[in-house]
Amino acid sequence: MQKSKKIKLIVSIAVVLPLLGILYYFLQPLVNYLTYDLFGLKVESHLGEAINFFIYDTVKILILLFLISALMGAVNAYFPVDRLRIYLTTKKMYGLQYLFASLFGAITPFCSCSSIPLFIGFVKGGIPLGVTLAFLITSPLVNEVAVAMFLGLFGIKATLIYAISGILLGTIGGFILGKLKLDRYLSDWVKEIQANSEQESEQWEADQTPFIDRLPSIIREGWDIVRKVLVYVLIGIAIGAAMHGYVPENFFTEFLSADKWYAVPLAVIFAVPMYANAAGIVPVIQVFVAKGVPLGTGIAFMMAVVGLSLPEATLLKKVMKWKLIGIFFGTISMFIILLGYLFNWIL
Repeated sequence: MQKSKKIKLIVSIAVVLPLLGILYYFLQPLVNYLTYDLFGLKVESHLGEAINFFIYDTVKILILLFLISALMGAVNAYFPVDRLRIYLTTKKMYGLQYLFASLFGAITPFCSCSSIPLFIGFVKGGIPLGVTLAFLITSPLVNEVAVAMFLGLFGIKATLIYAISGILLGTIGGFILGKLKLDRYLSDWVKEIQANSEQESEQWEADQTPFIDRLPSIIREGWDIVRKVLVYVLIGIAIGAAMHGYVPENFFTEFLSADKWYAVPLAVIFAVPMYANAAGIVPVIQVFVAKGVPLGTGIAFMMAVVGLSLPEATLLKKVMKWKLIGIFFGTISMFIILLGYLFNWIL
């Protein structure tokens, strides 16, 4: 990169980052002014509450999403998939491969369905099935989209508990599923790929490109992530705003309230047939909580929606037999239910 371009880039970042910070800090008063003063909506009206909720959450989440996506882009730039695949197949990891695969799933911005191609690549590369499942479990549950939205909506404590538990869920779930020796339930297509593929043996050489030269592409990738999930963010927040402004207080508490022991498993059962990514479901969870649903129950519902779905099962049928899909879904559902009870106890 030419020196003049580097200087312009550094200056731009030095200006944009503080402006985003200032906007984030004064966002609520600004949105209140737009909603109630400029637009003339009444504070106590359903429409006023819904519009205020929609504008505030949209801007706040997009700011956090861009910043965290750019940060994760820098991580991914120096830790690509090929490095992970080769490292896991050439080094003795003493069980840490499950944790590493789960961590890699956490820093990749994929929903459950878009994680499938990487899952196939892992299996093709000879990585053990339990390790690939650890990645598949965590990838849709914990990523920069979910973390950014959780941070903005529920605060740092809930975000940390959610992220750490999601990574541990992938690690423990992958370990247990790996010990069950389920490779025999992979599809014939995958077994044929494994038989014909050659193990990659060349060591990955670290890219020596300076960070400042990588930065423009990292920022573009961060913006691309925001652009690709923007529709889901808007739809999710719009649904959340409508629910926030118009849904009666007791609509969700009737079925998922804290005094019902079956609320968590019921939330997971309701969620599995559904499908959404984190951008679409997190704002809805915020409204669940605002209406009286315990946060742990809401998180369990979200995990089941983004991590287990009928579209995912359909795609997995290409690489797994139905028995393995059933074992996978059943095991993860059980863990999510246990986590829901744990979240409600902690939070």
